[in-house]
Amino acid sequence: MDKVTVSAPGKLMLLGEHAVVYSRPCLVTAVDQRMWATVEVLNTQEFQLEAPDVSVTGYKKPFSEIGKGEMPKGAQFVEVAVKNVAEKYPLKSGIKITTTSEFSSQFGFGSSSASTVCTVKALSVLLGLNLSQKEIFDLSFKTVLDIQKKGSGFDVAAAVFGKTLYFVTGGRAIEPLPIFLLPLVVGYSGIKADTVTLINKVKESFAENQTRLDEIYDGIKKLVEEAKGALLKSDWQKFGDLMNQNQNFLNELGVSVEKLDKMINASRSAGAYGAKLSGAGGGDCMIAICPKEKEEAVKVGITQVGGEAVDIKANAEGVRVE
Repeated sequence: MDKVTVSAPGKLMLLGEHAVVYSRPCLVTAVDQRMWATVEVLNTQEFQLEAPDVSVTGYKKPFSEIGKGEMPKGAQFVEVAVKNVAEKYPLKSGIKITTTSEFSSQFGFGSSSASTVCTVKALSVLLGLNLSQKEIFDLSFKTVLDIQKKGSGFDVAAAVFGKTLYFVTGGRAIEPLPIFLLPLVVGYSGIKADTVTLINKVKESFAENQTRLDEIYDGIKKLVEEAKGALLKSDWQKFGDLMNQNQNFLNELGVSVEKLDKMINASRSAGAYGAKLSGAGGGDCMIAICPKEKEEAVKVGITQVGGEAVDIKANAEGVRVE
């Protein structure tokens, strides 16, 4: 085989953001908008990348230089993923990778992690490595840490395993939950946020009050454990209530913004069981859990306060060969 195409899903955090960076659990779901990567073998010792969605075209370098020197932001994750695989499983020839995405990298759906996972999975297939899901996770998470220096890996796990997961920092627990339905409405704030900046902001603002920060993270951990039980019973009322409590903690951390608050309040007023921001905060997305008959009203509520209702389905399949 000298060419393979794979795809991986984006993700949405349900409960547990920020706390998950500090060894607490979270609940994350894979979404049905996907990242695609086609990897083909070249007969030259070269690395080539076409990633038009992130403005990378005609990018190439000798294989011996991979992962070194300046890399365009849009190329980093794919290039470092190739380097990490090649260091463990030497590649005999050059490769060309072409990526396309169904979701905008604006949305904070985890496009970097999805493209990393696609690259590792495709190389596993192309080289006949038969890497397990956990091995794909480990190589992909290492890549993310090499570039970002911090992170928990929940978005990598969602891209690899798909579905809805109970996850503990670094992949110490990755438990797919047997659920078939997740009545989510997603709203995009129109504001692009940077995860690492927000993690650092929280750390700095609680520098003098580490005890309270630990209490908040332990409080979030307790909510995640309860929400896992509610999810397994499809107790959406309880799940929504726990989302609301999680949002209160996120407000105290200082990561919600006025636009997100308006979208969250509009969702609750329109009949959602619960609503909260999803991800690092500062912008990006919010989510609401609601009865089927209130779905349209919630979407209208989000739109009326200037948000964008994003049409996606949760609990999607993980990385796969197309």
